[in-house]
Amino acid sequence: MKIILTADIDGLGAPGDVVEVKDGYGRNFLLPQGKGLLATKGAEKQIALIKRARSVREVRDLDHAKEIKAQLEGLKVKLTTRAGEGGRLFGSVTSSDVVGAVKAAGGPILDKRSLELPGHIKTTGGHKVVVKIHSNVTATLNVDVVGS
Repeated sequence: MKIILTADIDGLGAPGDVVEVKDGYGRNFLLPQGKGLLATKGAEKQIALIKRARSVREVRDLDHAKEIKAQLEGLKVKLTTRAGEGGRLFGSVTSSDVVGAVKAAGGPILDKRSLELPGHIKTTGGHKVVVKIHSNVTATLNVDVVGS
């Protein structure tokens, strides 16, 4: 069965790729989860749109990844959230919260899936977040969580 991927799937491909998968995997997982479309003759336009969207999000090359790394490591990210006594947060800080704080601090737009949080961030103070920019480039981002 030929499937056009709409999501990044480890070991299979990236969005816009046309892959051959077993019928059961395509029918029971990829299609119902929205991670793929049935490859038909009319789907060629969709492939072009998916690949264009992927190229906009992707890092162009290794030099571009190093530029983004330098920009992230020089950035002061401050995240304000509700906290109780002793600096304990109501809830925890998520990847989406960090992405929003980076954008608000004037940094590049990041994909929340590229962040690696050091466990659950449930206290105020400084925390280090690892950002995987490229397969060979990772940046360490200092996030200062402040209670309100």
